[in-house]
Amino acid sequence: MAQIVLFHSAHGLRPAVHAAADRLRAAGHTVHTPDLFEGRTFDDTGETTAYEAASAYQEEIGGSDELLKRAVTAVAPLSAEGLVYAGFALGGAVAQNLALADEKARGLVLLHGTSDLREDASTEIPVQLHMAEPDPFEPEDWVNAWYLRMVRAGADVEVHRYRGAGHLFTDADLPDYDAEAAGRAWAAALAFLEELG
Repeated sequence: MAQIVLFHSAHGLRPAVHAAADRLRAAGHTVHTPDLFEGRTFDDTGETTAYEAASAYQEEIGGSDELLKRAVTAVAPLSAEGLVYAGFALGGAVAQNLALADEKARGLVLLHGTSDLREDASTEIPVQLHMAEPDPFEPEDWVNAWYLRMVRAGADVEVHRYRGAGHLFTDADLPDYDAEAAGRAWAAALAFLEELG
């Protein structure tokens, strides 16, 4: 079974992330859930969206570079074992960056988010992406270009799209939640992880 590191979205380390980790553990995997926001969580309020609040917090702490440092620190004691990286939205971007830099990475599961790739990126890991269709944060042109760049880098890529689902459709505590799409996504992700052995 896989050793998985699962990164949270811009909402922070919320119950949905723990529920996802428990689902993966029930399938026999070992799961780590680093808290990149050090206990902070963000929800929509009358004044700001969760994404705006999370973005302001990230700027306070030093931006995406600081988030990546925190992520690297969290996985450093685990990476020798060969990790599967996974993440939700923002956490998917973090997971992708770490997986492509880790020569021992065994796989990458992206839920609701991707990251840009360097032109010289090279990897042979299997990758599975789950996206709403359409997704306001990941336009179709972006996802198509991301797919082509990832394949060119050498990855074995699967893309699963969920028409009509909201951006974070796997999070039961958010308005985006879509039980049918979430069920299909988790079934595919668990099958993917089982294949990794």
